[in-house]
This record gives sequence, C-alpha cells and structure tokens, in this order.
Amino acid sequence: MGKYFGTDGFRGEANVDLTVEHAFAVGRYLGWYYGQEHKAKVIIGKDTRRSSYMFEYALAAGLTASGADAYLLHVTTTPSVSYVVRSEEFDCGIMISASHNPFFDNGIKVINGNGYKLEAEIEERIEAYLDSDRTSIPLAKRDEIGRTVDYWQGRHRYIGYLISLVTHSFKDIRIGLDLANGSATTVAKGVFDALGARTFCISSEPNGLNINKECGSTHMEQLQKLVVENNLDIGFAYDGDADRCLAVDEKGNMIDGDGIMYICGVYQKHKGELANNTVVATVMSNLGLKKSLEKEDIALVQTAVGDKYVTENMMANGHCLGGEQSGHIIFSKHAVTGDGILTSLKLMEVMLEKKQPISKLFEEMQVYPQLLKNLRVKSKAEARNDIDVMAAIKEVEDAIGDNGRLLVRESGTEPLIRVMAEAETNELCATYVNKVIDAMIAKGHSVE
Repeated sequence: MGKYFGTDGFRGEANVDLTVEHAFAVGRYLGWYYGQEHKAKVIIGKDTRRSSYMFEYALAAGLTASGADAYLLHVTTTPSVSYVVRSEEFDCGIMISASHNPFFDNGIKVINGNGYKLEAEIEERIEAYLDSDRTSIPLAKRDEIGRTVDYWQGRHRYIGYLISLVTHSFKDIRIGLDLANGSATTVAKGVFDALGARTFCISSEPNGLNINKECGSTHMEQLQKLVVENNLDIGFAYDGDADRCLAVDEKGNMIDGDGIMYICGVYQKHKGELANNTVVATVMSNLGLKKSLEKEDIALVQTAVGDKYVTENMMANGHCLGGEQSGHIIFSKHAVTGDGILTSLKLMEVMLEKKQPISKLFEEMQVYPQLLKNLRVKSKAEARNDIDVMAAIKEVEDAIGDNGRLLVRESGTEPLIRVMAEAETNELCATYVNKVIDAMIAKGHSVE
C-alpha cells in the first residue's frame, strides 16, 4: 500500500484525510496522464454521501483543467463505472465512494480502461504528484480545456446489461432489498421490477448522511425482519457503492459471501461451467467453505484480503468465480469486479433453475463458528508487531491447533487491527479473540 492509496483507492475522512484539494490534484494528474497522446475521456460516478458531490466537481475541475473531458454518471454503483469504462472505451473511470464506511468518510477509486482497479505503478505516480509542488503539469488553454458531459445514459446501459443476463422470469417472486441508502437506490429496484419481481425496499431514501447507517450489508437485522414479516422468498442487502451483496433466506437466516460462493460454485460445477473446478476466496473465508467445497470435488484457492487480490488470481489462472466473505463476489464471465446486483441475479438463477428455496441450497454447507472484532489503534504496525501482542497470538494459535484458526491483520482502508478466530464453539472464539484484543489494549495501542 502507498501513502494515500490503499487496497481500495484513496480513502479517509472527507476534508481531513482526503481533501477537496487532493481530489482536484488527482483529476489534474489523470487528465494529463491519459491525455498525452489524445484528448482523454474519463467517466465519474459517485455514491450518495454528502461529500461525494464536492469531490465530483473537484475531480471534474482537475480533469478539464488538464484538457480531459469528464463524463458524469452521477449517483451510480462502482460496478456500473467498471462496465461503462470497458464497454465504451473510456481511458479510465473514477468512483467516489467509501463503500461500507460511514457518511463522513469518502474515497476515490480509479478504474483502468479494462474495468479493473488502477495499476499500482500509476497510483505511485499520482502519489508523487500529490507530494510535489504540483507545478509540473501544464494547464490546458483555449480550445484545449476539457468539458463536462452529463452521461446518465451510461447507467441506463448498465441496467439494460444486467437485465439481459437473466434467463428466468421473476414474476410473482417476492424479494426484499436493503439499498443501504446508497448507490443501489438508482439501480436495483428498476432491475428487479423490470424482471417481474414484487420488490419490498428499505433504506431507499438517501439524504447524504444516512448511507450505511444501521442498514445495508453491514447491518442485516432490518432485512431479516423484512423478509420474515412479509413472507418474502429471499432478500438482498448491498453496501454503499453496491459492489457487495449478502442474502437472507426465506426463514430470515443470513447467507454471507462464503455461502453465496458455495451455492454458485456447486451449481456451476454441476452445469460444467466452473472453470478449473476452482473457487477463489481470501484467507478470511470460513474454514467450512473449504471443507464443503472439497466434498463437491471443488478446489478452494485463498489469497490475501481484498477483492483486488482475488481478481488478480482469477485473471492469472483463468478462474471464473471468486470473492470475499463480506460479499464482494466476482463472476468473471460477466464482470471484472465485485457486483452486488449481479450477484443477486446469479443467486436467483440458481434458485429458479433448481426450483428450491435458497435455504435448501445452503443447508449442505458446513459453517464453523467465527468471530471478528476490530480495534481502532494509534499505529497498526506497532500494535501488530508488539512483542506481548505477538506472544498472545502465539498462545492462542497453540491452543487452537488444528481445530480452527486465528487471523490478525491490519485493515487496508482504516486505522484498525482486525482479529478473527474460528473454533469449535462461539465461546472459544470469543476467548481467543478477546485475548489478543486485551493484549493490545493493555499495551496502550487502542484509541479511546
């Protein structure tokens, strides 16, 4: 990770860690970099948080000041930006979002011309420019100055693309949608309505301050209640920029990214469509996913945490299904990034093709008790490498042995240490996680 760019772009509290001046400078560099041999075209999308509007205009100003044309998708999803970039020959795309973070955070995700996250080499060049006096790039003059274009139709083309992938009618299917008061509010309901579903939506009235607030894929309780009280067939919850999806079965039970990969992986294998008989996940995935896939003669490859690492592995090895427990699921035949709404449609395909409720499709997966706690710290590196903390980690690992696992890692986007344990019981998970957390607190690493 660089000074500014982490595993998911340049992210931080708006106008504290990520300022409007940063956004203008990023736009200036990208407009110049991609416009050295032709007039650059850059697409911009944003989520619903209040600061996204400020950053949209700052990025557009920077791009046009360097001579690029900025095309505005307005409020839209991260995967829609990826789709428009690669299908309509833009030089790059920018998504303004902090994903599942609270409204006061924001981020700048840059997507290359192929729809993937920007190469680390270019991120390093942007960082060098941010730390310079910023006089090395000339301002465009006269007719070379760029323009902004209202490009809402790009989002509509993406919606049409999603609809075109569906092979079954959703007529009379009762579906709950938690839109997280975010990007999904402009896309998801329209897709499901067009396919004939009866949709029941919550968290669908964004005001700039309520994105992800006690809703969406990080707070599943409201959707679970909605599904049960309204006798729905299934429910889907998205995060702020709709690149994640978690599901709720007809009984109100949550199905996380591991469960989604299990259901879709088994289905694709039986249809002969699972490339290399392999699913790609991260080290955060439940041990039960690996064991359950093995029973189906499906291999599980694990990467470092971050959907970019899953994508890189899939690209390098020709795999077609991968993702994260948190709900970033990549179906490489249809998209090159995690796409929450596409994931919903693929789960619907399995349910309708198999003519079984989603609970039935999930019941064969073994799930180990798992607990994840986050500790906000002053310094991630100092907390993780503290000798007493390392001793506590070693003690827990010895106690777990082969009956589970412990994972302690630094967040790539926030000042957090994430501690996750899998064990035979919930009580053991709590004991193991708390031992490591308590060791960090005792040494003064936590932020009050």
